[in-house]
Amino acid sequence: MPDAFAEDIEEVLVPAARIRDRLDELARQIEEDYADVDDLLIVGVLKGAYVLMSDLARRLRMPTSVDFMAVSSYGAATTSSGVVRILKDLDTEIEGRHLLIVEDIIDSGLTLDYLLGNLRSRGPASIEVMTLLTKPSRRRVDIPVRYVGFEVPDVFVVGYGLDYDEHYRNLDFIGTLRPEVYS
Repeated sequence: MPDAFAEDIEEVLVPAARIRDRLDELARQIEEDYADVDDLLIVGVLKGAYVLMSDLARRLRMPTSVDFMAVSSYGAATTSSGVVRILKDLDTEIEGRHLLIVEDIIDSGLTLDYLLGNLRSRGPASIEVMTLLTKPSRRRVDIPVRYVGFEVPDVFVVGYGLDYDEHYRNLDFIGTLRPEVYS
């Protein structure tokens, strides 16, 4: 762990090596599931999914295109407000396309539920979801998630794209912050 973060991190929940191994597994599964698709559109939900999406895209040995959306429901808070705003929409037309939505974490499911409804209204051929982390104990909306990296407990996590107040995204592992950092 970088010295600059050592005092802030309480525990490493998912080490970097476990993330790399799980992404290898998920990439192989995605390749099998989309073997008959000519050009899968991978949609990263910014900012948190940028690391995951980049690492996933490099592992896939199939034709893909990428695009991004930015949505907000947190601000500088540690829990979702439930009010979703689209800050950046897709640049790509998705009608008739196969989409793989890449999320960093799904907790309440409210943000992703809104996003999926918005995207379905645009007529894609299919939409599936991949998330690095899921917190089922926090789920308020039932969300179909086809590809899951890891299930984590109901704790505030950072690293591998996830942040607290725009910090810690660059950590190569998933960890918890000491409560005094965010309280």
